[in-house]
Amino acid sequence: MRQIGMLAFLLVWSSAVASAGETPVKSRIISAGLFKNGLAVISRTVSVPADGTYRLDDVPEPIHGTYWIVSDAKVVTRLTHRMVEVPADEAGPVNLQEELAGRNVVIYFTDGGIPPASGRVAELVPKPKRYETARYGYGTAAIQPPGGGRFLILEKGKDRSYIDSSKIAYLQAEGAGAKIMRRKPVMLFEVSGLGRKNATINISYLTRGIAWAPSYRLDLSDPKQLVLQQKAIIKNELVDLADTRLELISGFPNIEFQQVTSPLTLASSWQDFFNQLSSSTRSLAHVSMGNRAITQQAVRFNEPAPGSGLDLSAIPTGDRVDLYYQDIGPYDLLRGESLAVQTAMARASYNRIVEWNVPDNRGQYGSYSNREDANRDAEKFDDTAWDAIRFRNPLSFPMTTAPAVVVDGEHFNGQRLSYWVNRGEMTTLRVTKALSIRTLHTEKEVKGNRKDLYIGGDRYYRATVESELRANNHRSQEVSMVIRRRFSGKLVRADRKPKCTLGQEGVFSVNHSNECAWNLKLKPGQDVKIKYRYTVLVRY
Repeated sequence: MRQIGMLAFLLVWSSAVASAGETPVKSRIISAGLFKNGLAVISRTVSVPADGTYRLDDVPEPIHGTYWIVSDAKVVTRLTHRMVEVPADEAGPVNLQEELAGRNVVIYFTDGGIPPASGRVAELVPKPKRYETARYGYGTAAIQPPGGGRFLILEKGKDRSYIDSSKIAYLQAEGAGAKIMRRKPVMLFEVSGLGRKNATINISYLTRGIAWAPSYRLDLSDPKQLVLQQKAIIKNELVDLADTRLELISGFPNIEFQQVTSPLTLASSWQDFFNQLSSSTRSLAHVSMGNRAITQQAVRFNEPAPGSGLDLSAIPTGDRVDLYYQDIGPYDLLRGESLAVQTAMARASYNRIVEWNVPDNRGQYGSYSNREDANRDAEKFDDTAWDAIRFRNPLSFPMTTAPAVVVDGEHFNGQRLSYWVNRGEMTTLRVTKALSIRTLHTEKEVKGNRKDLYIGGDRYYRATVESELRANNHRSQEVSMVIRRRFSGKLVRADRKPKCTLGQEGVFSVNHSNECAWNLKLKPGQDVKIKYRYTVLVRY
């Protein structure tokens, strides 16, 4: 018993000696660049007066490969554990052995027949994790030492008492104030090469815990000009920020190891690290892209609207990578707080249109798509006419992918996902379904015009299809209407001279992918019919 007590004393003494040569320092987060996917680029500074070892109690958890130090001095970073004084209300779950180490206590038991016990709470140094080779596969696994805090160990003279924590009703401890001791990870900076000069240690890394979510508001109360507002919601789950410059980052960054925590972090073992590396590789190789996943990816990162095409009239901006940093100034933001900030406002002329997109209802071999395909991707096969607004991005920077609310003064009109829009680029935003614009699309095969042929060993027939688009305006005012019809095959003829383009989807198919667009003006009560004919190859 005496040997065990002496060993514990030596371990505590050696820990105290190690801490004695360390100078506590504070770091300041000078800037935080916030991505939309939950990651942030953190820049910290630590000032040191001379060579020595400096201890930082606020330890970061960087993403693998992103932790870097820039300084005039030579700096070696070490992560280890120390007994650190922390406020009692921030200590988290209670650990009596750790919190009351070295204090005299009186313990009262739930069983009133047991007399109170008193003594000094033993100061124990937790044993480090030991690692052993995994039984199956590669790598190592952490093995926790037995025990785990069931007993509270008291010392009285040369004797020790082991008290079952579940039997304790309450206890009294001398000197139990507003702060307690906790064994916590600390970051040590071993600085050399300075002599007596002062130096600044600049630390940068990517981490999780603070991000921003953008949104837009478009007010159409003026019939000629809309008012566009951009807002940012910032939630801080990282650390307290004081006078920290916040930058909102827009773009589609390539962060290949965003799911991998740096092995520098003490809470991560090599096994954890290799598992995360493996998971990260698998997630890159196998990506689920259902409707919901696509929408989430578009919001978290940034993508242009599907089928938006090229707009060469957009205003050129930037001369480097397509990441835009929007500096919104310094803020104080405690951990757990949220912030809503209007970050931009501009005006732009706009046009109200009715947009009717008629999808391609054929598969790659010319046959009509079945109901299961339509149910699987309802938006792709939607042929509803929509009221929409068309405008150019009036901001001095790109509009990031985000939800957009459309209002007309005090009246709510609708909400829609606005995709990435470059500065000065034209975009179309749907508002509501155009229920007072009746639309109908029909088509039928022209009989007697089939012709058989073989392509790549497969038998096809060439069909001629006669189609009609019909739109009727039930409103009391003239409507500008855009009709887009996508189809597989080859256009033979069409009314009203549409603008037709070939799509890349049909490059490797026996049928070309086409889109024909008509721009119309529909007077009140007017009924418009557009006929067109095309041929398509259909596999037997």
